[in-house]
Amino acid sequence: MNGIGIGTLGQHVAAVKGGERRFENAFQGVSRMILEAGIDKVVVNGRMTYDFRIFRGGRKHPVGMYDEINSFVSFVKDAAQGGSSKEMAFVLVGEPGNGKTFAVEYICARYREFLSRPENRKYTFRFVGMERLGSYGKIGVIESQTYEDPMILAMNLLESRAETEAYLAREFGLSDRELERLYANYRPLGACSGYIWNDIRTFTGGDVAEMLKFIEIIPVPLTETLGTVTGKYAAKDKITSSAVDLLGEESIQRLLHITDINNPYRFDLRRGALARVAGGGIHFSDEIYKNKKDLVQVYLGVIQNRVIEIDGYRWPIDTLIIATSNNAEFNRFLAEKEEAPIIDRCRICYVSHNTNYKMQESLTDYAIGGETKTTLNREELHEDPNLNYAASVSVVLTRLPRSEKLTPIETMKLAAGEIAGEKSLKTLAEVVDILNQEQDITKRFGQKGLGQRNLGRGIQLLVESSETNEGRCMVAHDVFRAMERIVLDYVSDQNDRAKYLEDLKIAKSLYRERIMTEMFNAYMDEPYAIRKDVMNYVNMIIGIDAENLGPDRMWKYKDPQTGELKALKIDERYVRNVEDRLGLKTDEQRESFRTSIRKIYGQKISVTPNYDFMDNLELVKAVTDVRLKSDIAGAGSLIGALANRTNEENQKLYDRMVDTMLKKLGYCRTCAQKTIEYFCTQEDEI
Repeated sequence: MNGIGIGTLGQHVAAVKGGERRFENAFQGVSRMILEAGIDKVVVNGRMTYDFRIFRGGRKHPVGMYDEINSFVSFVKDAAQGGSSKEMAFVLVGEPGNGKTFAVEYICARYREFLSRPENRKYTFRFVGMERLGSYGKIGVIESQTYEDPMILAMNLLESRAETEAYLAREFGLSDRELERLYANYRPLGACSGYIWNDIRTFTGGDVAEMLKFIEIIPVPLTETLGTVTGKYAAKDKITSSAVDLLGEESIQRLLHITDINNPYRFDLRRGALARVAGGGIHFSDEIYKNKKDLVQVYLGVIQNRVIEIDGYRWPIDTLIIATSNNAEFNRFLAEKEEAPIIDRCRICYVSHNTNYKMQESLTDYAIGGETKTTLNREELHEDPNLNYAASVSVVLTRLPRSEKLTPIETMKLAAGEIAGEKSLKTLAEVVDILNQEQDITKRFGQKGLGQRNLGRGIQLLVESSETNEGRCMVAHDVFRAMERIVLDYVSDQNDRAKYLEDLKIAKSLYRERIMTEMFNAYMDEPYAIRKDVMNYVNMIIGIDAENLGPDRMWKYKDPQTGELKALKIDERYVRNVEDRLGLKTDEQRESFRTSIRKIYGQKISVTPNYDFMDNLELVKAVTDVRLKSDIAGAGSLIGALANRTNEENQKLYDRMVDTMLKKLGYCRTCAQKTIEYFCTQEDEI
C-alpha cells in the first residue's frame, strides 16, 4: 500500500502526547468502543443483566445474546486491563444458525467504523529511501509488515530502553508518568523492522536525526476486502489449508532484490491472515476446530505468545482473536485429550438460540427479508399480518426444553418477560439454573432447536409453494406446514423430531387464539377492540369496591396513559362472565384472581404506563370468548354466520368484516378469506 506519508515520527509522538491521536492495544480499543456507546440494564430469564447499546444499532444487528455479549465484553475489558484474557482467544460454541458468525462480523464492522473516526485512526510507519543502503536492490519503500504503531518504533528507537526513555523525555517532553503509560503497551519491533532499523543505524552511524529521515508515518488501510484491521480465516479442507495462510512465506520476488540471506524481510507476512490484523486488529477464525492439527498448533502459539514465528524469526502482534465452532466439532476436538492445551488457551462461550419470541420477531424479519417480495409472475407478494408471530412462536417453542415446573407456553411467556398465570420469573430462573448444570451442552436452556437457517428455509418453502404464488400472499397458517417439512427433512434425531412436531402443534393453538382476537376486532370494526375490553375488565375490578361508586354504578378514574379523567359503568354481569370463562367458580377464587390482576397492574403501570394486559393470554381468551360467543350468540353464532352465507344478512356481515380486515387490520383479500375460513373450522383448538 503506497499511501501518502502524513508526517514524521516526531509529529506523531506530539499528536499522541496532545491527545489528537491514540496509542492503545486492540483490547483497549474494542473495550473503549463498546463502553463509550453506553450501557442499559435489562432482566433476562428472571435475572438482571447488562445490555450494550453498540450491539443494538443499525438496520441489522444482533438480537438478544445478552449472556454471550456480557461474557465477550468482560473478556475484552479484562484483557485491556492486563488480565489473563490477553493470552487467550474468545471462542463462541453453539448449534449452527444461532448467530455466532453474524455477531463476530457485526463486531468487526463496528470496529472498522470506530477506527475510521479521525481521533481513533490507526497509524503505522514505512521505511523510505531504502535503495541508498545498497543491500535492498530496487526496493525503495518498505512498510511495517505487521502494521506496527509508530509508538512501537519510538519505544525501540535506540539500542537500550534507558537511552530511548531519556531521548523521548528530552526531545518530546514526555514525563515519567507518560513514559510509564506508554511502556505498559511495549513490545519489541518485529524481526524485519528491527533488522532494517539496525541496517539504517549502521548506515547513518547511529545519528538519530538522520535515521528518522528514513521514516514516514502512514494511516493503516481500513478496506474490509484487504483483510486489514479485521480479517477472517475460514477453516479449509486438509489438502488446501496450510500454515502459510496464517503466517506467510518466503517471497521469491523479494529474494531477487535482497542480497543479505539473513534478512527476515525475505518473508512475506502479508501473505498470511495474521500479519494484516497485527496492528491492533481483530482476527476472526471461523470454525477453528475444523482446521487440521498443525494449523491448530500454529494457533496455540499465536494465542499464547501473540507472535508470528517463522524459522526462529519473531514478529510480535497486537490482535484480539475471536473464533467460532459448532457443538459437534468442538465435542470431537475435546474427545482428543492431547489437544487439551489449545482448549486451555480459549475462553469458551456457549451460545444459545434466542428464546424470547418477541425478540425473535426481529430475527424473523431478517429471514423474511426487507425487500418487497414478488411471486414467480413478478406480482407483489403480500405478507399476512400474523405471519411473523406464527413463524416466531414456532421456532422459539422448539428451543425451549421441557420442564416439570412449567408448561411450554408458560416457559415461552416468562422468557419474553410476560405474565404466565401464577408462575413467576423466579420459577423460570430456577429451571434455567438446573438445566445449565447439565454436562451435555445441548441439554442446557436454549441450546437445541430450530435455528435461524431452518427458519429461513421454512420461509423459502412458503414463498415457493403454488398456494402462495396463486393467492399472491404468504398466509400465516401455511408457515406451519412449511416448518413441519423442515423438521422432517433436516432434523435427524428421532426424539428431537417428535418434540419439534409437538411444539408446532402448540404454536398452532397459540395462532388460533390470536385469530380469535383478530376476528373480534374485525367484527367490532376496530383494530384494538379486544384490548379496550380487556382494559375495561381490569378497570372494573379496580373500581368495583370504590367508595365513590353511586347507585348508577358509574366510576370516575384518572387514566394513567393519558392523564384524563374518565367515567366507566361497572358491569358486574360482564365481570362475572369473564371470570366464569377463566374457570373461577367460588368467591374466594374470584377475589384471589382480582387481587393478582390489581397487583400486576400496580407493578407494571409505574414502569410502563401503556401496559395493556394483552400478554395475559388466559384473560384475553376469556374476554374474547365472552364477547364472541356470548354477546354475538344472541344474533346467531359468528362462526355459524360466517360459515353459512346463504342469507343476505350473513353475507353482509362477512363482507363488512373482510372490508375491515383489508382497510384497518393490514390483510389482503387472500389472507382475510383464508383466516376467516380457518376461524370457522374447529381444528387446533386448545
